[in-house]
Amino acid sequence: MSSVLKAQKANATSKTDNKGKRKADEMDVDDADAPQLKKKKNKQRVLLLSSRGITHRMRHFMNDLEVLLPHVKKDSKLDSKSQLHLLPELADLNNCNNTLYFEARRHEDLYLWAAKTPNGPSIKMHVQNVHTMDELKMTGNCLKGSRGLLSFDKAFDDTEWGKLTKELFTHIFGVPATARKAKPFIDHILTFSILDSKIWFRNFQILEKDPVQPNGPPQTTLVEIGPRFVLTPIRIFEGAFGGATVFSNPEFVSPSAVRSAIRKEKGGKYGQRKDAEQESSRRKELRKRDEDELAVSKVFA
Repeated sequence: MSSVLKAQKANATSKTDNKGKRKADEMDVDDADAPQLKKKKNKQRVLLLSSRGITHRMRHFMNDLEVLLPHVKKDSKLDSKSQLHLLPELADLNNCNNTLYFEARRHEDLYLWAAKTPNGPSIKMHVQNVHTMDELKMTGNCLKGSRGLLSFDKAFDDTEWGKLTKELFTHIFGVPATARKAKPFIDHILTFSILDSKIWFRNFQILEKDPVQPNGPPQTTLVEIGPRFVLTPIRIFEGAFGGATVFSNPEFVSPSAVRSAIRKEKGGKYGQRKDAEQESSRRKELRKRDEDELAVSKVFA
């Protein structure tokens, strides 16, 4: 009799276990059917290249940007300056969706193209006041490959071209967390400021302690690292390296025109000096007195 009771209890417990397993399996199926929210990944890669004719200063500046942005893929120089439609194809071959193209003119003028490939938009800017890391010798330092914060001036939100430039710079200079060479640290900040219709770039290190008082209370300070440069926007195009003009800067004067004006001013000064010399010689001729008849050269001839 006792064996029969034990068998009935065992059957009852097995049934309850099976019911519990079935309920758990049904709950798992329901959870699997529920839509899961996928986290959006920031997949930004930047192609960095230049044209022929860059100087050593421009090359060092490009190397500083390559070190600053770990998600950059550097490519060889582009031979032709007129066939910019090849750049979206190069970016596609390198699996990049952003492009930074440095165009050198006359071995002294540097232009920067920042573009979203393959559909645009693209911005052409004139690079001025370039100071590389070797020149500045700043005390700031940051980890190579670390991600940086982006800080934009409020003036970017005042104009339409400023909003577009801010969005494009966010894609290019914002290092994604999934970048292959990126380190999981944030120890510097990239600042973009607008002054006199120009974009001023600075790079600062974030310090949690005051370098003057290392044992003092924690205090966040900024120390400049470098490099530093100034960008003057020229045109914004709808497509990648071409297309309809979205914005044109009416205040921009090309550096060749500036040099031509300086040469004309120097030529004007030279012409004024020569005219003054001719006028002086003419007045001297008018002030000359006629030779006297009783002059020594005539009396004792």
